[in-house]
Amino acid sequence: MAEIRAKYDEEFKKNAVSLSYASPRSVKQISEDLGISENLLYRWRKKYTADGEKTRYATLEEENKALKKQLAEARIEADMLKKATAYFANLHK
Repeated sequence: MAEIRAKYDEEFKKNAVSLSYASPRSVKQISEDLGISENLLYRWRKKYTADGEKTRYATLEEENKALKKQLAEARIEADMLKKATAYFANLHK
């Protein structure tokens, strides 16, 4: 049976990251106390600074995702225009 995935809000993630930087305890101990995996906490640390701000990595990742979406939409539009051009070119023969 499939395992149900927990979803954490952004505030929880930021607080967990802040705790992991501020506490003298290890990331492993903190993640166990929070009931999350150690790898998940490390991923969140890539995304947020100790102050709760987004890291440069996270900002670039979001920008990259938006640009990929924009490129995909432009390709679809270009493909549609090519097909329309071919269709109308055949009508005028």
